[in-house]
Amino acid sequence: MACIALDATYTVDPEPSGVAVYSRRLIESLAAIDSRHRFLLCYRLSRFGRRKEFLRPQKSSGAQGPEFSVRIYQEPFTFWLPWQARLFHSLAQRPPAFRFEKEVVTVFDIFPITGREYSTSDFQLKFSALLRHAVARAALVITLSNYTAGQLVHHVGVPLEKIKVIPGGVDFPARLLSQDERAREREHWVDTGNELVLSVGVLQTRKNTLNAVRALASLPANYRMVLAGGNGHGSDAVHDFIRRENLTSRVITPGYVAPDRLPALYQAASVFLFPSLDEGFGFPVLEAMTYGVPVVTVNTGSLPEVGGDAVLYADPHDPIQIAAQVHRVVEDSELRSRLIRDGMAQAREFSWSKAAQATLKVYDELLVI
Repeated sequence: MACIALDATYTVDPEPSGVAVYSRRLIESLAAIDSRHRFLLCYRLSRFGRRKEFLRPQKSSGAQGPEFSVRIYQEPFTFWLPWQARLFHSLAQRPPAFRFEKEVVTVFDIFPITGREYSTSDFQLKFSALLRHAVARAALVITLSNYTAGQLVHHVGVPLEKIKVIPGGVDFPARLLSQDERAREREHWVDTGNELVLSVGVLQTRKNTLNAVRALASLPANYRMVLAGGNGHGSDAVHDFIRRENLTSRVITPGYVAPDRLPALYQAASVFLFPSLDEGFGFPVLEAMTYGVPVVTVNTGSLPEVGGDAVLYADPHDPIQIAAQVHRVVEDSELRSRLIRDGMAQAREFSWSKAAQATLKVYDELLVI
């Protein structure tokens, strides 16, 4: 038995992103696995004000279920943590403040290193340094896709044998809306008789939001778009294009949509569009599939690993091709039915339980060395 510490800081993000979802669901799934290990869930002092939301998993019903306890985690005050835990797992691709006997880091993407146009120079300097430091110190690096693993090898020089690919999971809804309920929800967003093209994610250059809106501009007037996400790097160009092309009546920008509101919005969609230029995994693609929504995405990054043969692909740099694929999905009922059916089957290949089992195996292997 060993004590393992995990950086759970992002589980209490006010606007949870993919990192937050991964952190929360991995921890919850580890709690459901029989294990002799003990776990410390470490929260940075900056999250102390949200301490009522800290995860505190209960011991599973199995006799060997793991035990969890919470720690505040702040340099230099909690200097004793490395004596309490043999292994530290960073769930947000940054190194821990203290040196541990064994360290593991999950890397979602390396765009601070490879994508100069995706963020400010200050962001790139800060987060590329943190990323390089984290992977250099780690005994093992976890990625969610082969794509990110290859990028780490090529751009950062991480040996392939130091990387373990463990895909993330997805949760299926307990209940799906009926077709009538979906139609009513769609009318709520885009009025009667219109098609809803949904995109979920921050409005930014890396997410290719501008080309998504350019694609909409070439579609029939009854195609409307909902951009469910806050503003990020490059969002000004998106809003400028919407105003310049007189698309304000066809593009709805509600900002960040809370997790409890997203299920209905997904199911209101005629098609889900995810044209990200550089994605380390692509949780929204899987989420759309679980809600029975056909997906159009792009043939770059990790997205072919996530979508498989269950989605339509387009060139991310070609708005006309993106629009054509969206149009096909909406107008071809036979294709649409196939994508919905195959999408649900594809999503079932991604399980949080499998991710947790594979992660626990990583811990066990490192702890015997």
